[in-house]
Amino acid sequence: MEEYIFGIRPLLESLESGKRPEKVLIQRGLQGDNFQRLFSLIRKMKLPFQHVPAERLNRITRKNHQGVIAYLPVIDYHSLEDLLPGIFEDGNTPLLIILDGITDVRNLGAVARSAECAGAHALILPEKGSATVTADAIKASAGALSRIPVCREANILQCITFLKECGIMVLALDDKGRQSLYAQDLTKPLAVVMGAEDRGVSAAARKLADQTAVIPMRGKISSLNVSVATGVILFEALRQRSSQDLK
Repeated sequence: MEEYIFGIRPLLESLESGKRPEKVLIQRGLQGDNFQRLFSLIRKMKLPFQHVPAERLNRITRKNHQGVIAYLPVIDYHSLEDLLPGIFEDGNTPLLIILDGITDVRNLGAVARSAECAGAHALILPEKGSATVTADAIKASAGALSRIPVCREANILQCITFLKECGIMVLALDDKGRQSLYAQDLTKPLAVVMGAEDRGVSAAARKLADQTAVIPMRGKISSLNVSVATGVILFEALRQRSSQDLK
């Protein structure tokens, strides 16, 4: 079950302490100085918000919500800049998954399950236009989202640039890929960009990536579910890395 905080003053104090809700529901027509202060902070922090009728808030809680309810994250998100050095310091070769526009929480959960099983070091999500980690996502992941670090980045393109500057190859897996996945060297520090099933990896992310690759297929259906495709590349990376370790 999702956790939430309600009331203008409690939410103000929460935001001023640095906490970032997943989204804020605001009663239509809400006025007052305290609300204006709260709303200014919501806009300044670029938090997702939605104006809703009072009836919707009343269905969530019968307590005095004062016209605002904010949903809290169900996990602690990590900072990529803080997480990445530790991966190298532990002697590991980074294996990261960037989800570009994945909006279905079940797909997010399934991707996380494959990522955790393959030993990936983190999932990276954009703050906007992406599924967030909810109780349903954790259930779909069989608990993997409580085990694998999840980073939320304000700008995926800046994130890709940062990773490249850190010596990590960024590979976009997409049906517009130039080479077969199996022609790629996945033993080096790697971040894989996975796109939404309806549009694939965004053109901007694909252009910025170091390489683009496609999963060879022989059937008539042109694409795989994103969680299945992620599993294919993750376990190919694991196979290559395991073979390298045996040499």
